[in-house]
Amino acid sequence: MSVVLKPRKLRPRSAHHPPGLGECSFIINGNAPEHNWAGLGCLSIKSFHGGEALYDIGRGRFRIGSDSYLILNQSQHYEITVQAQPTISSFCLFFEDGFAEDVQYSLTTPAAKLLDNPQPPPRETLRFFERTYQHDDLLSPALFRLRAQLPAHKHDEAWINEQLSDVMRRLLLVHQRVRHEVERFPALRAATREELYRRLHRAKDFLAASFDQSVTLDDAAAIACLSPNHFLRTFQQAFGQTPHQFLTAQRITRAERLLRQTTLPVTDICLAVGFESLGSFSTLFRRHRGLSPEQFRRSKR
Repeated sequence: MSVVLKPRKLRPRSAHHPPGLGECSFIINGNAPEHNWAGLGCLSIKSFHGGEALYDIGRGRFRIGSDSYLILNQSQHYEITVQAQPTISSFCLFFEDGFAEDVQYSLTTPAAKLLDNPQPPPRETLRFFERTYQHDDLLSPALFRLRAQLPAHKHDEAWINEQLSDVMRRLLLVHQRVRHEVERFPALRAATREELYRRLHRAKDFLAASFDQSVTLDDAAAIACLSPNHFLRTFQQAFGQTPHQFLTAQRITRAERLLRQTTLPVTDICLAVGFESLGSFSTLFRRHRGLSPEQFRRSKR
């Protein structure tokens, strides 16, 4: 696994800066062999291609694959598990303390004020919404471009700095999009909407990451720190389906992928995606895809 450092002059470190964090932004780009790691992190964007990684952050759990990325805030403690997958590669961006605030200040401050005060005043650290994001038309193109071009520019600090600044600008726009989503959440007070959004997405990501395990409504509600009835009602209001319907859809999608890409027996696939009964798996698969698992596999060959 290779690491590209981007040295950069820092402002004086704030008193609340936690010990142990690096003093510059950096990129991890390369093969991700089987490993486990735990610790504190910087504000970061995690992405993988050719396989999956599992992140645990206290109550939260996130499964990151080729179709998504994960945002974790500064000082967030997390554990990562990467299973042995020969084609998996990681591409993770880590932003130094104050990087996001610097970019936001430059984007939102009038030009005349920037001339007089080029450095932002001390203020509260930006807190992004920690969740998985499907690859999009906003941040992902910059992420893919940086990953593709980095080998040719890995010693060009100015170029790397420009690319990271562009990614951060796009991340701030993604954050703005999410805030619009929060405004549509089923709650009256703004603070309540934001907290409910964080909790429900934490539970949704937990369900998506735990598709291969036995998960109950009580388990998911506990992740969201809500009562089961409140969780069931608000989850359905927010996402248009119940937690069970969402989990079933995740399992069917995973099964579809295994049927297309592997020669595993249908029974093994049934168990691998969290179903305990081959009969119920076949019935649900036919209901969702219009074909039995065996018919679906034959149709894709």
